[in-house]
Amino acid sequence: MSSVVQSPVVGTVWKVLIAVGDLVAKGDEVMILESMKMEIPVEAEVAGTVMAIAVAEGDPVGQGDTLATIE
Repeated sequence: MSSVVQSPVVGTVWKVLIAVGDLVAKGDEVMILESMKMEIPVEAEVAGTVMAIAVAEGDPVGQGDTLATIE
């Protein structure tokens, strides 16, 4: 079963910390977003393998946008 990592805020992707094929644990930081000059870490909500990354560093994102898929 797949789990989608979503953006918690409107902002910009500052740093992508994962790659497709990486194994992540629940709570691992997968990306860092920038919003209003603050860095906001985004964590994996499930453990699994990164199947897809939907954004790149520098991309603007809206709240609820898909950032990555973990299976």
